[in-house]
Formats: sequence, C-alpha cells, structure tokens
Amino acid sequence: MLVYGGGSIKKNGIYDKVCSLLKDFTVYELPGIEPNPKIDSVRKGVALCKEHQIDMVLSVGGGSCIDASKNIACGAFYDGDPWDLVIGHSKVTKVLPIAVVLTIAATGSEMDNAAVISNPETNEKLELNAPNLYPTLSICDPTYLFTLPPKQTAAGTVDIMSHVMEQYFQPNNEAFLTDRFSESVLKTCIKYGPIALKTPDDYEARSNLMWASSIALNHLLTVGKGGAWSCHPMEHELSAYYDITHGVGLAIVTPAWMRYVLNDKTLDRFVMFARNVWAVEEPDPRKAALEGIDRTAAFFRELGMPATLKEVGIGPEHFEVMAEEAVRVSGIAKRSFCLLNRDDIVSIFNSCLE
Repeated sequence: MLVYGGGSIKKNGIYDKVCSLLKDFTVYELPGIEPNPKIDSVRKGVALCKEHQIDMVLSVGGGSCIDASKNIACGAFYDGDPWDLVIGHSKVTKVLPIAVVLTIAATGSEMDNAAVISNPETNEKLELNAPNLYPTLSICDPTYLFTLPPKQTAAGTVDIMSHVMEQYFQPNNEAFLTDRFSESVLKTCIKYGPIALKTPDDYEARSNLMWASSIALNHLLTVGKGGAWSCHPMEHELSAYYDITHGVGLAIVTPAWMRYVLNDKTLDRFVMFARNVWAVEEPDPRKAALEGIDRTAAFFRELGMPATLKEVGIGPEHFEVMAEEAVRVSGIAKRSFCLLNRDDIVSIFNSCLE
C-alpha cells in the first residue's frame, strides 16, 4: 500500500518514479494524509490492509505520512479501533513491514519507533510508541527536498532543533559527549536552514538537514539523559485544537518556555547553550543566557516563523483545558527539566499571545 499526502509527489516526479519501480507489484493507494495525521485516515488504511491482505506499507512523504503508516501497519493486525493502540501501546503486537521514501527533513520518524496521531473527536494528539515500529528501510535522498515550499523547510528545521533541545535541556548534566552531539546538530540547523531557504537545490544544505533530522530523534541524543519533554506536550495541544503546523507551534512555544523556566537552578544549562550553540561572549551569566534565548527566537523569525499565537489566530479560550491535558499525557509535571503544572503552562501560553 502506497501512503502519501497531497499532490506534491506527483508534481515533483517522485510518484511516477515509485510507481515505475513497483510496476511488477500490486499497489493500492491511500492518498490525502493530513499534515497532522488524523485517526480517520489511519482507519481507512487499516481497512485497505485487511481487505487486500497488504504485505508492506510504503510511506512516501514526511513525518505525517510515516506516522500514519506506522499506526496503519500495526492496526492491520488489530481487531478493534486503531485509536486503541495509540492510547494502549501494549496492544501493539505484530506490525506490517514499513518502508519510507522521505520527502522532508523534520520529524525523524524515518529512523525511530514512534508515531503521533490526532483524534479530532476528542481533541487529542498522542504518541504511539512500540519497539517493532521502526521502518524496515528508509530511502533518504536529499534531492527529494529541493522542491519543498519555504514554510515546510523552515518548520522542519524548527522541528529538528526542538527535538534536540528537548533532549539537551534535561535534569541530567553528566552526559558530556551527548551534549556535544546535540550542540553540533543544533549548529548544523543554524548553518544550513537559511541556506536551504535561499537556495532550495543546495545539496550540501539539504543533505546536512536530512541527516540532522534522523540523528535528532534516533535515540542517540537520549544517551545518558532521560526525563520528559516540555515543549512538545504543550505544542501537541495547540495543534490538536487548532491544527497548526507542528514546527510553527514549536517556534512560538519554545522561546516562551525558555524564558519561563530560566532561574538560578537552570541558569548554567542555558549559559552552556548560549555559549556553545550561539557563541555568546557576554560575561554576565544571566545576560548570556537571555541572549541565547533571544538569538533562538530571532533565528526562528529569520526562518519566517511566527513568534506569537495571535499571528496564527489562536486566543486564550482553551488554555486551561489544554494545559491540563498536557500534564495528563506527559511527564512534564514530574520528570521534565523544570517541573511545570497546569498554571505554569497556562502562563506560558499567555506569554505567547502577543
């Protein structure tokens, strides 16, 4: 089964190439996977798998297509609603082989065992995670990124950086080598993100961003770290309720979170981030930390990302329920870099308004 999104792979020729290579196989198609993949699309895919006894799921696209394909691949062997697998990972048993042709550098789903699925019926956006959800193979050709729209290139770069920062800002300070790996990936995004926007067919830029995407979420940067993520649970609520692009939400939330959690306890880590990632030379530690945060926000702006929720049409109407849900579905209140409760998250959301 061939899984893909809109019409971009037909415009850039990837669809024709894939179909040509698969001419000796029986191929069923599932087009129309959404940017925030919905459980209804997964249900359609599962039904096709069962009806036609599909042998492999081939995802041609970005993280949304891959994540939907992962849920479909395990749903093919489940008798109930595939949403059950998202809320009960232990129910994942057998999984169809998953193949990937990657068309955007962003989520890292091409090299990990997780999938994020949205359920508009419940306003939930949750992660499905199982040991057997790694793709069997992933074809990562940087030339397939040449035709990406600027907004997707920018949002993907932010997403990569956010994955790294979620693992970099953790309670554990002893993983020296892992921290250096993380800083290198961040500097790679800072160097090549603007180049890819200015010159879309720059192979060096695209290849480095593609590799950064995979490294950022293939578990290499979790070594010696652990702990819960912070910005992703908050952003997942924004995109669950408002269906905004994931990287856009992260660009808004991340600097606000940084400013909120900067305190005497977290200062050293932010100073390290400022000096090693942004080459901040300010001698005063707190001023250096703030400059690092400001440079992060400015870089997101340079990429063309919005800086406020107002810019994407989001108001405070659902902040409290979204904050409660972020706490409920994550370890942000118990295992994160700086423990946050519902009121803390509401404050961060409010700081993103203007």
